[in-house]
Amino acid sequence: MPPGAASPAGASPLTNRVGQVFVPVRDMPAAIAWYSRLLGLPPGEPTHEDTIHDLPAVGEVGLALDANRPDFTADGPPRFFWWVEDLVAVRAHLDALDVEVVGEVQDIGTVSILQFRDPDGNLLMACARH
Repeated sequence: MPPGAASPAGASPLTNRVGQVFVPVRDMPAAIAWYSRLLGLPPGEPTHEDTIHDLPAVGEVGLALDANRPDFTADGPPRFFWWVEDLVAVRAHLDALDVEVVGEVQDIGTVSILQFRDPDGNLLMACARH
């Protein structure tokens, strides 16, 4: 196949299967404590010379805190979202933890969303199906 030519359907060596999501953080101990409280997880220890922390995850996709580039900017769209059953309960949980919520629950058609920020300013989202 010539350079730059599209590969035939199904011929890609990449599968559409996400393995890990990395969330940039500046202060690893603070990030571990915050995400552990948010998700109800026991705090763990970072690896890779204290620059990576893998959060226990349900399902196949992993979630890792990454302190390798503390000069990142947190602008842009949400980094990812969590599926949830009850956005009202999520909002109450976020309020109890003094998490910065961005706007109110929004119904965008097939789902409703709630956006919020972590201590590093990363925009995160909870999403509930209708």
